[in-house]
Amino acid sequence: MGLGDKIKHTAEKIGGKGKEATGKATGNDQLKAEGKTQQVKADLKQAAEKAKDAFKKH
Repeated sequence: MGLGDKIKHTAEKIGGKGKEATGKATGNDQLKAEGKTQQVKADLKQAAEKAKDAFKKH
């Protein structure tokens, strides 16, 4: 995984955590759910990049 991709995915995950926290603080369930979804997507992207890197090495 390139450094740029890693930074991008980490930023996306942090943004999701922010949305989730804001949703919790304001009682906005939709925003809270969007934040959780954004975090899961970032985690999946990171996992996919790691898998690609593992196959490239072999």
